[in-house]
Amino acid sequence: MTQTAAFEPALKAVADLPAPELLQELRLKGRKSFKSLGLPNRRQEEWRFTRLKGIDEGEFEAPTAVAPRVDITQWRLNGAHLLVFVDGIFAADISEVEGLPDGVIVSNLVLGATSGSEAVARHLGNLAPLEQHPFAALNTALIADGAFIHLPAGVELERPIHLIFVSGSEERSTLSAPRILVVAEAGSRATIVEQHIGEGASLSCPVSEIVLAEEASLEHVIVQEEHLSAHHLAVRQVALAARSRYSAQAISLGGALARTDIGVVLEGENVEASLDGLYLSDGNQQADTHLTMRHAAAHCESHQLYKGILGGKAKAVFNGRIIVDQDSQKTDANQSNRNLLLSDDAVVNSNPQLEIFADDVRCTHGSTVGQLDDEAIFYLRSRGIGHVEAIQLLTLAFAGEILERVPVVELRERLETVVAERLSAMTQEEGSE
Repeated sequence: MTQTAAFEPALKAVADLPAPELLQELRLKGRKSFKSLGLPNRRQEEWRFTRLKGIDEGEFEAPTAVAPRVDITQWRLNGAHLLVFVDGIFAADISEVEGLPDGVIVSNLVLGATSGSEAVARHLGNLAPLEQHPFAALNTALIADGAFIHLPAGVELERPIHLIFVSGSEERSTLSAPRILVVAEAGSRATIVEQHIGEGASLSCPVSEIVLAEEASLEHVIVQEEHLSAHHLAVRQVALAARSRYSAQAISLGGALARTDIGVVLEGENVEASLDGLYLSDGNQQADTHLTMRHAAAHCESHQLYKGILGGKAKAVFNGRIIVDQDSQKTDANQSNRNLLLSDDAVVNSNPQLEIFADDVRCTHGSTVGQLDDEAIFYLRSRGIGHVEAIQLLTLAFAGEILERVPVVELRERLETVVAERLSAMTQEEGSE
């Protein structure tokens, strides 16, 4: 017995929305998979620490054919190419893409599919694990639009591409399925900022498919700042060809539940992948990261550093897996998950894993869960710094190692301010004497 009945109205509403034939075919595949899989439950190993209570009973409205008007002034980046989506629907009137080099496509997915883009036809739906992951299947069943980025061979974008996804509002709870397809041809380079925001209860299940050809390079920043009553369940799949480079920083701040499942496959030799993450959870929030890094070729490097700061009764899950295939000799892979608890009631479940089938490799992994060092706090207090201020300084320094890796200066400075304000609020109660 699967728990999909609550989603039937939204599935039917999206099925009636006009779309290119390719998207209609994907919807049918997604709907079939979602009905077969149903919603996950805590008896399943991959979901046993994730709280899904309320999702199957929630009354989420399907997106409309036309995106509502929203104000994204405070989030937009100066000079960036901008695409905005509201509940998964392209908002052309507040998007702004101009001055692109010849051949570069930064557009909505419907336009890409309608225009007969070979990249869309070849790659859309190929990486998303819709037959294994229920929310990848749900996203595909609900696909109405999304972002499509195609970088021709040898092109380097000087300005970042900024994708803003708005979910929910104060008036209604929405169900949205943002989709992102990035195809970077040989030797191309770009920076993408993917930002998720919201003003009310919602369920958002974004899916990203990223394909890098030989020697392509992509900087990818993902910022999740949805409403504290929202549910955010994301899937990101990345395929890397020989000598390509992928670097990502994921910052998770909002959501009652924010979970991301990431799969990265190093398909060619001499690939480098670096994934960093920072999650801040307070109250009853939960932040989950499930990451699989598969080394499928020799002479590749991968680096993972995820940090969490938890207060109140917050929970977090980190499941990190490095898989080294039999012929992937000379692999260099490391993984680290570090968690800082500001409360005795906060809980972290951390499970780094190695699966190594080659014999000439260098792989390490580690996990730490603890509280602030009393000696460090005492040292700062002995220099005239108050107890709460000392805690704030130490927690901000802990987060700073991830924030300083964000490549877009304007965004990095904004995030430093937002994180500092958030940590100040989190530490006021926990650090008061």
